[in-house]
Amino acid sequence: MIYLAQTDTTAGFLSKDLKKINALKNRDENQPCLITTAKFSELKTLARIPNAFKNYVRRAKKTTFIYANRKAIRVVRDCKHAEFLRENGYFYSSSANKHGCKFDEKWARSVADIIVDENFFESSPSSIKKFSKKRMFKIR
Repeated sequence: MIYLAQTDTTAGFLSKDLKKINALKNRDENQPCLITTAKFSELKTLARIPNAFKNYVRRAKKTTFIYANRKAIRVVRDCKHAEFLRENGYFYSSSANKHGCKFDEKWARSVADIIVDENFFESSPSSIKKFSKKRMFKIR
């Protein structure tokens, strides 16, 4: 199933199957994708947070972290999208556009299996930070 939802940052496709999102966007089927969740307990099952950065991760808003296992994960809080994630668990997530193109709401609605929200907008993307064992690097 491909869901079309308004995330905390932009309109996005959500799915439990990474390959479906990549096929829909005409990307390489093994290209990594962001994982979104609303629960820190799920984050703990997906990646190990370096001890030095646990409080930083817990307090961060609209920030995606790349962990040592190469998974990019964002914990979404305090919005309607977080409620959806709390009810349904974590999802692979990607912006709702064709690879390398701008958002086209008509196309996105036509290819999604389930439309979660009715109003869509694009705001600034999440910042991306990558961890090493003792340092954090800003990617975006």
